[in-house]
Amino acid sequence: MRTQRILGIVLAGGEGRRLRPLTAERAKPAVPFGGGARLIDFVLSNLVNGGLRRLYVLTQYKSHSLDRHLATAWAAPPSTGQFVVGVPAQQRLGARWYAGSADALFQSLHLIHDDEPDHVAVFGADHIYRMDPAQMIAQHVAAGADVTVAGLRVPRSSASAFGCLDAGADGRIHAFVEKPVNPPARPLVSMGNYVFRTAALLAALRADAADPASGHDVGGDLIPRLVAGGRAYLHDFADNEVAGQPERERGYWRDVGTLDAYYDAHRDLLTDEPAFELHNPRWPILPGVAGAPARVIGGGRADGSLLAPGVSVRGSVSGSVLGAGAVVERGAVVRDSVLLPGVHVGKGAVVRRAIVDSAVRVGDGVELGVDAAADAELYRRSPAGIVAVGKGTDLESV
Repeated sequence: MRTQRILGIVLAGGEGRRLRPLTAERAKPAVPFGGGARLIDFVLSNLVNGGLRRLYVLTQYKSHSLDRHLATAWAAPPSTGQFVVGVPAQQRLGARWYAGSADALFQSLHLIHDDEPDHVAVFGADHIYRMDPAQMIAQHVAAGADVTVAGLRVPRSSASAFGCLDAGADGRIHAFVEKPVNPPARPLVSMGNYVFRTAALLAALRADAADPASGHDVGGDLIPRLVAGGRAYLHDFADNEVAGQPERERGYWRDVGTLDAYYDAHRDLLTDEPAFELHNPRWPILPGVAGAPARVIGGGRADGSLLAPGVSVRGSVSGSVLGAGAVVERGAVVRDSVLLPGVHVGKGAVVRRAIVDSAVRVGDGVELGVDAAADAELYRRSPAGIVAVGKGTDLESV
């Protein structure tokens, strides 16, 4: 059998309202994570490590920083025939933006027609996980599927946030319901990652575009349409094998759509045997962060923390993730927090259980995450009590 031609499309137009203030100035996939990466780097790393090197990234909402990141960090030599290209909303069908994820694909049909792939891998842009897409594609081709959906088991309490599916022993999907109010007892949910046979995808997109009752969403409208055709299959994420991955990480997948989920995913990085290991040379998170080594100097201390390149610690840091170039001055205390790149914590300041966005200056002596009432007046505070400070904010010294 000849080699199948696969085109990758990443849906990266998410607004991410529940992640505000982190998404006030940037698209959700561009939000930094883990000290030096951005959310979109995880899906792109999975696709590239899995052998997919022709990738379009569909963007829409406040995409400037995301487009710049793709153009600089993910540029490939044109002579190789490989590419990772950001494609802003084109309004090719009139003066309107994308009406949903399926509409984003429909308005991007020219990309598929130009490439002439046998199959199209359509992946979401803002989850934390490792996955080998080549295994999913091989299963999809072998089954002769119109669509293959990556799925995993989640607690019933959280299943209503996802598309739930029911599959038989042969992997064939019999039912798919988007965000059910009453999910099944042992819910199997969609990860938002799909592989389509190109002809089936084109037909489904055209039918969806012509349906005035459709919400034009991949999960809510496109997948149920293909399930009804009888050739939709499950790829069970629990069976996916990733090179260099410890067994404890198998099945790890986090939707970081809220401040608390984003914070908790960072906490997963910090134990002696982390639930998710950022460093895996056999399946690296690309493109990687270059820069000067992190420094703990002048009597500074750092314990149980992740420090990106260029970090400088003269105070005390524990249980925290510090992004590239963050500075913690003498006498300052940072506990159980996430500092994005370029944050400056002044002398004697205290930062506890907080998410502090890029380029924030925490003035000398300022306390953040200490007085809940004061924090609630000035900043966003999550249901779990995590304080979030927006990009570029200057917290005045006391």
